[in-house]
Amino acid sequence: MIDALQKALGYTFRDVSLLQSALTHSSYANETLHNSLQSNERLEFLGDSILGMAVAEYLYRAFPHRPEGELTRMRADMVCEATLAAVARELNLGEHLRLGHGEEQGGGRSRPSILADAVESVIAASFLDGGFPAAQGIITRLVLSRVPEKRLHNRDFKTDLQELVQQKRNQVLSYALVGQSGPDHDKHFQVEVSLNGKVVGRGDGSSKKRAEQDAARDAMEKLFPKEA
Repeated sequence: MIDALQKALGYTFRDVSLLQSALTHSSYANETLHNSLQSNERLEFLGDSILGMAVAEYLYRAFPHRPEGELTRMRADMVCEATLAAVARELNLGEHLRLGHGEEQGGGRSRPSILADAVESVIAASFLDGGFPAAQGIITRLVLSRVPEKRLHNRDFKTDLQELVQQKRNQVLSYALVGQSGPDHDKHFQVEVSLNGKVVGRGDGSSKKRAEQDAARDAMEKLFPKEA
């Protein structure tokens, strides 16, 4: 199965153990008897930075006339959870993950947050194995092919909502965390956004920031449907 994944990645690892580590979720590492087994959390941290840099450099060179704000939104679109989860599905990455029993039973192989984290981990593993050219090759083939030419799917809904609301004077937006669930390694957050004290949108996500964006999107669809 590892050979099939490497073929899909377009890269063959010299040290396959790095790839195996990238596919090891913390739930699996915590359940094994091998104390030396590490999860992909540290690799995820490294991969996030490598991916962000590679995408930023590409956008800077490919779109010389676009302003910083638009480039920032484009980069956010390319590295967001939804985009990376879609990459993982194309690779059938979920089939290769090593998950603990609880995550396996809970549908972890198809959970967007786990899939997105695994993509970042694989990118980091390729960097450690073959340097930046190896990681850049994977990013170019699997992520940069998704550069948005027109609509930005990962809009900054909080900023857009704030700008629309401020067209009238004395308008106050506020966000409140109203719930959270799940284990520490896979939290799920619920947020409400209020306008002048009245709830106008609700959202959820794998982080507070993502839940706030989802709540802002919901509010925009209700308050400003033509702008959403």
